[in-house]
Amino acid sequence: MAKKDNSYNNESISALKGPDRVRKRPSVIFGSDGLEGCQHTVFEILSNSIDEAREGFGNVIDVVRHNDKSITVQDYGRGMPVDYNQKERKYNWKLIFCELYAGAKYGNNDGESYMFSLGLNGLGCCATQYAAEYMDVEVFRDGQQYNIHFEEGFNKGGLDKKKNTKKSVGTRIRWKPDIKVFTDIDIPLEYFQDILKKQAIVNKGLKIRLFDESSGEKFEFHYVNGVEEYIVELTDGFKLTEIHTANLSTKGRDREDKPEYKLKMSVSFCFCNKVNLIEYYHNSSYLEHGGSPDKAVKTAFTYAVDKLLSDNRKYNRGEKKISFTDIQDSLVLVSNSFSTITSYENQTKKSITNKFIRNAMTDFLKHELEIYFIENKPEALKIIEQIMVNKRSRESAEKTRLSIKKKLSKSIDINNRVKKFVDCRSRKVEERELYIVEGDSALGSVKLGRDAEFQAIMPVRGKPLNCLKANYNTIFKNEIIVDLLKILGCGVEIKTKHSKNLSTFDIEKLKWDKIIICTDADVDGFQIRTLILAMIYRLVPTLINEGKVYIAESPLFEIGTKGETYFAYNEVQKNEILKNLEEKGIKVSSMQRSKGLGENEPDMMWTTTMNPESRKLIQVIPELPAVMEEKFNLLLGDNLAGRKIYIQENSYKYLEMADVS
Repeated sequence: MAKKDNSYNNESISALKGPDRVRKRPSVIFGSDGLEGCQHTVFEILSNSIDEAREGFGNVIDVVRHNDKSITVQDYGRGMPVDYNQKERKYNWKLIFCELYAGAKYGNNDGESYMFSLGLNGLGCCATQYAAEYMDVEVFRDGQQYNIHFEEGFNKGGLDKKKNTKKSVGTRIRWKPDIKVFTDIDIPLEYFQDILKKQAIVNKGLKIRLFDESSGEKFEFHYVNGVEEYIVELTDGFKLTEIHTANLSTKGRDREDKPEYKLKMSVSFCFCNKVNLIEYYHNSSYLEHGGSPDKAVKTAFTYAVDKLLSDNRKYNRGEKKISFTDIQDSLVLVSNSFSTITSYENQTKKSITNKFIRNAMTDFLKHELEIYFIENKPEALKIIEQIMVNKRSRESAEKTRLSIKKKLSKSIDINNRVKKFVDCRSRKVEERELYIVEGDSALGSVKLGRDAEFQAIMPVRGKPLNCLKANYNTIFKNEIIVDLLKILGCGVEIKTKHSKNLSTFDIEKLKWDKIIICTDADVDGFQIRTLILAMIYRLVPTLINEGKVYIAESPLFEIGTKGETYFAYNEVQKNEILKNLEEKGIKVSSMQRSKGLGENEPDMMWTTTMNPESRKLIQVIPELPAVMEEKFNLLLGDNLAGRKIYIQENSYKYLEMADVS
């Protein structure tokens, strides 16, 4: 066996050349070699067109999502200069598409071709071209049409130059991200819609048109009034205050020995008790991770609102001060800033780190908010009232979280057994079944009728709390609910804007394969069943979504003959059984409406309700979330008017169940 050469010497060092500088390590430039990195190529090419439009050259951009997963971006700006460059002694198309760190945006601060630009590092066009299966470039400028074609990072055919017969200007680039470079190149339509909408919002007046070849759909994104129009769209008439916009133009530097640069910013915000949103843009790049603007907004708003609360004596003695979370719960804010020098966290431009931008924005917003609160006192009072509601709601949610954690952390062991819970012997989750039964009397018959190996029983004493109308504090004071959650073992899901850290749910900790609701086949039983379902829907809805919840259908009628007893689950079945017996000449010795579960014989319970071979289980199947929410709200929630109409229109279907004696 040959010995492996593990030598590390002068010949061990190698340098990537040409397209391999990107194709071998795409995540270095694009942040990922997966779909996210592939999507970033769209942003890189789009950025150049956005920069042209912002400089006043063209106010329309066309984007096409092609069937072959290629993309076209076309602008109507000045057209890229792609001809021979005397200064660099190279063709510009080679500099733009084949040289990393080559571009027209290094002199932004000196007022050269672009002042405020998305493109910055001279990487985007070249890196995208290197990472493409193919790229076709068409440029219209100076009365000429230029065509360039690339395949897998290499030019094919040089620069084709001819007279421009279309008499138009601009740049059209079509490229297909290479599946050899990215693990996924199927960029969804939603990504295009999102990114193009964002660019239209922060570039007031710019029209971006999108055509999706696969569906034939066309979309247009155009915000004549920019950010303010977007905020109106978001709040949809639910604003607590009017939109306020603050603008600043200034100069500064990140360090004394660093160059001075220009900063322009616009911050639009309002307070709203229905929606909240904070978005930061810099040179029109959406800052997903924020950075300097995010730190500035949090510092300034927390300082200004805290001062307003203190000045108006809204804090109780000893009460903790607000946090930015309390403000954010009711804040809709979009920050749109521009600078001639920008320190992005990396090439994906999702965060900026400029110290001067952070400090300038913080001081500006503190001052602006102080004036805003003085000049708009009625609005200021509404704002702080809402923020204190948010704060106290958050604190209440935290107390609830600690209470839940304390109550649910108690394990079900021999020293801390849930009252009247009857466990099964099996420890294999995939075969364990939990029967939730109605009352102590049902507990007895179900206990005697079950298979103790895999069937456990939890009796519900009385009618459960209507969890759709109760608040969380009331819910978690209810012994029945807390006991049931302990037995389920998977924690709880809580959905409010103050409960992001409140959920303790983990389906992997669920102790049961099936949760079976087993109640009497009468009005009271159906109501209890519905209330248990509502509790599961409110507190552990994933159990419904995962198909873990069932209803045990118990028989409505017992029909006795000399040799056998038949069970009917509804009127139709009863009539069919009677007809069949009559046709066979079998005499019915007894027929009665089924008793409650507690009065049933163990053999009957096993046959009709618990034996996997003969029982009838109805799986609770989730509907669309909106439909499910609407139905629960109609039956048990606050939709009183809707419930009244529903009863009027449907009550005749259930008259046979009513006790009219």
